[in-house]
Amino acid sequence: MIGEEYKTLVRDCPIVAELAEGKEVFWINGKKKSFVDAIADCELSSADVRDASARLKRFAPYFMAAFPETRATGGIIESPLRAIPKMKEALEIEYRVEMNEQLYIKLDSHLAVSGSIKARGGIYEVLCVAEQIAMREGGLSLEDDYSVLHSEKYREIFSKYSIAVGSTGNLGLSIGIMSAKLGFRVTVHMSADAREWKKKMLRSKGVKVIEYAEDYSVAVENGRREAESDPTCHFVDDENSRTLFLGYAVAAERLAEQLSKEGIEISADYPLHVYLPCGVGGGPGGVAFGLKLAFGDNVHCYYAEPTHSPCMTLGMATGLHNKISVGDIGIDNKTIADGLAVGRASGFVGRFTEPFIDGCYTVKDERLSELLAMLWDSEDIRLEPSALAGVHGAVQRRDDRGLHLIWATGGSMVPPDELRKYYNEGKRVKGEKL
Repeated sequence: MIGEEYKTLVRDCPIVAELAEGKEVFWINGKKKSFVDAIADCELSSADVRDASARLKRFAPYFMAAFPETRATGGIIESPLRAIPKMKEALEIEYRVEMNEQLYIKLDSHLAVSGSIKARGGIYEVLCVAEQIAMREGGLSLEDDYSVLHSEKYREIFSKYSIAVGSTGNLGLSIGIMSAKLGFRVTVHMSADAREWKKKMLRSKGVKVIEYAEDYSVAVENGRREAESDPTCHFVDDENSRTLFLGYAVAAERLAEQLSKEGIEISADYPLHVYLPCGVGGGPGGVAFGLKLAFGDNVHCYYAEPTHSPCMTLGMATGLHNKISVGDIGIDNKTIADGLAVGRASGFVGRFTEPFIDGCYTVKDERLSELLAMLWDSEDIRLEPSALAGVHGAVQRRDDRGLHLIWATGGSMVPPDELRKYYNEGKRVKGEKL
C-alpha cells in the first residue's frame, strides 16, 4: 500500500496505525445490530443449522464403528465445558485485577478424531460429500444405519473421488484424517506456518501433503486451482464454504445443553461472553452465528487474533474485509499461533457476521506463551498457542456481568515434546525458573 493510500486509510480508521505498529488493540463493532434485525437479512437460518445437526446424528453410528473413541458419546463429536477457577485466580494475580464473574473454557482442543475446532466444520463438510456420493452410487438412504459406510463397499466407491484443502494445519488434519478414513484420495496444501508434526501425521494416514514456502492464501489458491482441473475432486474452501460454517454452528445447541446441565441460565441479567480465536474466520464465525441463534442478544462474541495476523480485525474495522490483507499495512503474518496465521480474512464470514459480532482484539505472541504456561500450571490443561487467544479477552472484559467463556481451539494432538517446548517458552517469557 503506497503512502497516500495508507494515510487515507488511517485517517478514516485510526486503529489501522496501531495494528501496523503491532500493538494489542480492542475494537468495538459499531455496525452490530439487534438479533432480530441481524437475522432478518441472513442468507442462512436456524433450519440450516438443524439440518446440519441432523446429518451429524445420522453419522453417529459410523463414527462409533470407525472411531472407537467416540463410543462413549454415542458417536457424537463434542468437547467438554469446564469451569477454570484456578486460572481465574492466576489471572487476577498476574494482571492485578478482580474478575467478578465465572470463567469457563470450552475444550474444542480435545474434540475426538482431530483434536481441534476443525473437527466440527472440517469433518462435517467431508460427511456431506460422502453422504451425497453414497446415496447416488451406493444406495444409501436416510433411514439406513450409517455404520454401513465403514465397509469395503463404500471405501471402494469413495476411492474414485478426491478431496483437497489448503490449510495452516488443523483444518488439514481434520479433512485429511476424515477423508482418508472414509476412503477418499486426499491432498492437503500446507502453508509455511504448518507444523512438521502435522504433516507427518497426515502422511502416516496416506494423505498427500504439498508444502509451500508462502502463507495460507497461496496454499488455498493452489488447492483450489488443482481441484478445478479434476471433476472428481471436491475442494474444501475455508474462505467461502457455507457447509463448513454450518458444521461449526452446531456447536451452539450443544453448548446450550451443557450450560443447562451446569445449572447456568443465560439471560439479559446474566449474559454469555465468548472469546473466539480467529484465523480466516470460518470456525469462529460459524460458532458465533450458532450462538446468536441459541441466545440472541444475550450472547456477546469477540474474535481474537495475534498481533502479527490481525486479518479479521483489519477487514472488519476498515469495512474492506477480504479486499485488504495484513501485508498491505506492513505486517509480516508470522506468529507462534500457527493456526491463526492468516493474512486475509474470509470476505463471506466478515460480511455475514458483521451484524452479530461485538468486536475484535489482538494479542502478542509473548502473551499467548505466558497464558499457555499459566493454564498448564493452574488447571493442567495443555493447549497450543492459538488456543490461548481467547483468554486475554476475558481479562479485558472482566467487568461485564455474566459468564465468560474461552473457546480453546486446539492442542490435544500436539506431540508431548512440542507441548513442552511451548510451555518452556511461556515460563521463559514470564521470567520464571524452568
